[in-house]
Amino acid sequence: MTDAQSPVPCRIYVDADACPVKSEVYKVAERHGVPVRVVSNSFLRLPPDPRLELVVVGEALDAADDWIAARAGPKDVVVTADVPLASRCVKAGACVIAPDGRLFTPESIGMALATRNLMTELREAGQVTGGPKAFSARDRSAFLSALHEAIEGLKRAG
Repeated sequence: MTDAQSPVPCRIYVDADACPVKSEVYKVAERHGVPVRVVSNSFLRLPPDPRLELVVVGEALDAADDWIAARAGPKDVVVTADVPLASRCVKAGACVIAPDGRLFTPESIGMALATRNLMTELREAGQVTGGPKAFSARDRSAFLSALHEAIEGLKRAG
């Protein structure tokens, strides 16, 4: 699959190892005819669709993040919950969407990084013992809407 085969001027990169919305990405991508690169540290089974490409990057720490960040740009959508990766991709001009539908933007990424760093410090100090909230149907719906809107926006931008 080559990016030139896409009828719209974009690609979707999925930080796939812990992504709860892969099947939603595949459905939206099929509807819009957008190629998807599913980036993982290990083999994943993908639906039979020529627009879907699995990229296995190996088990090195941050290998998937580095691969995506090196390629994502202004005509791309990146799906990730990883805030440092989101920051790198936002700086490259990509549209970045978390699995809960939250958009990472130039205006919001600084606060997202600060919050992540604070929570990391609190966990390391033993102050925070809980993890993130459970993924909900509302999150899934917000993600679907955000992904659809991002692709439509890229189509309009041409």
